Amino acid sequence: MINADMMSPPPAPREQVIAHIDMDAFFASIEVLDDPLLKGKPVIVGGGLKRGVVSAAGYEARKFGIHSAMPIFEAKRRCPQGIFLPVRMKRYKEISLAVMACLRKFSPLVEPVSVDEAYIDLTGTGLIFGKEEEAARKIKKEVSEKTSLTCSIGVSTCKFIAKIASDLNKPDGLTIIPPEQVRKFLDTLSIKKVPGIGNKTGEQLVKMGILYLGDVNQYPPDRFYKKFGKPGIRLVEFANGIDKSRVVPRSSPKSISSENTLPEDTDDVNILKKYLIEQ
Repeated sequence: MINADMMSPPPAPREQVIAHIDMDAFFASIEVLDDPLLKGKPVIVGGGLKRGVVSAAGYEARKFGIHSAMPIFEAKRRCPQGIFLPVRMKRYKEISLAVMACLRKFSPLVEPVSVDEAYIDLTGTGLIFGKEEEAARKIKKEVSEKTSLTCSIGVSTCKFIAKIASDLNKPDGLTIIPPEQVRKFLDTLSIKKVPGIGNKTGEQLVKMGILYLGDVNQYPPDRFYKKFGKPGIRLVEFANGIDKSRVVPRSSPKSISSENTLPEDTDDVNILKKYLIEQ
């Protein structure tokens, strides 16, 4: 016989706890770590001075408006006193491996996004490492002790909110958006800060009167699907705090890229063929 007590509803699903770890000015910080005399100076890591681009800029250099992907000549113009250094990817990857090893001490679910950032699923680890803030501070301490570098961490209920949060208080920041604050956070989040919203899409949304992510809910969802396709559906989900993506420790590469900046512009087919074959 089945009684009423045996038919009690299953427990509610556990709220996810997702953290996004973003190393602070990673390439530039490593250069300062390896050469302490660079501390306090505008360090800029990038390619050749004539045609290369900035790979990373320290915070002192960012004060001059320098950012990644900026042409080196423009960075040189804005900050002639800058310390321009070549990319040392082997060294950066070495430190990156150490950072990821630190994260795996807190959860087996660590998803590296690039050499300087990763997601970590902390769901269910509260009894071991404490609640969100305590766990995040332990992660920051572990990374600092093992690498002598700082990182910024965002913690929330899903990946996209955690990523946005990690960028709010850089450098060496910690931002937690708990479940009860998610709605308020999203309603006042600039639409241009939403991952995947480029300049063109952002301009279209602003023309629709959507300045904040919460404004999306003023329109029927199918309007965004008709205008933007699948990204429109994702936008509606984001506006409601929904991110179905999970932290995946290992995944197949989604793309492979290779690039080379030529010293000078050329339309010489033989030269271009040479570079294409190298790629």
